Amino acid sequence: MTAVLVEEGPDAGAVWHLGQPSQESRALHEGTGWADLGHLEIVRITGADRLTWLHSLTTQFLENLAPNVYMDVLILDPRGHIEHQFVMVDDGESSWLILDPGRAATLIIHLQKMKFMMRVEVQDVSAEYAVLRLPGESDDVGGPYKIITRAELEKWRSELNTTAREVGMWAIEAERVAQGRPRIGFETDHKSIPNELGLLNKAVHMNKGCYRGQETVAKVANLGSPPRRLVLLHLDGSVVTIPSTGSAVERDEVKVGFIGTVARHYELGTIALAVVKRNTPLDAQLTIEGIPATQEEIK
Repeated sequence: MTAVLVEEGPDAGAVWHLGQPSQESRALHEGTGWADLGHLEIVRITGADRLTWLHSLTTQFLENLAPNVYMDVLILDPRGHIEHQFVMVDDGESSWLILDPGRAATLIIHLQKMKFMMRVEVQDVSAEYAVLRLPGESDDVGGPYKIITRAELEKWRSELNTTAREVGMWAIEAERVAQGRPRIGFETDHKSIPNELGLLNKAVHMNKGCYRGQETVAKVANLGSPPRRLVLLHLDGSVVTIPSTGSAVERDEVKVGFIGTVARHYELGTIALAVVKRNTPLDAQLTIEGIPATQEEIK
């Protein structure tokens, strides 16, 4: 079938769907879908100190990371706001960081400044390597994933298409929204902290040493009341149009938050991730651009 491409946003140019988005969404959910995520960027870090170094810079416990374990990782600013988000895996020789398009260059600039005397080398290898989302039940970081050379892509495509169904970003994003996994630039803004996005004990290890922004994370965790929370919204599916990222979430015509990602899921219908004020009751009736929506708590 003819692929329909994403027209705008960070995923522009990637496959949006291949003609049957609902069936693709079902296939991904059931573990029989695969996706070419070659539009994502990849940073490779080599050197004997790479895991110790990344452990000191990020929110995750990485010093003894076992090979081939994929983890969601954050780098925070000094006030605890989210600056970088990536999926990381180490193969025993190199650490591989998978990022949204357009974010590798900024991350590399930051990492180069933090090298000091550490034995590490940082390189953007996006032109040489690509990411696949393999068939299988979705894990905590949206995988299973595999990093391959771009020269291998057609071989992998042919093999996967014999046993699984290719899907596009429509299905990938619908699965992410249904699982309540926030994405930088969608469910984040300039003041987002991990506590309000449900990332503690997921992308943030709560029992590791000092890292930039840790004081804010620990303080808010101890108080137990971040100013906002991430929720799953179920939108009225009878409306043809869907709101865009950043649209205001309102209660009684008063803004209480903003929409991150809106998706159409094969089973759940039109759903969205939104960041709302913590004091917004879970049973409150909300609207986005006049579209009614109900909340579901993300656990």
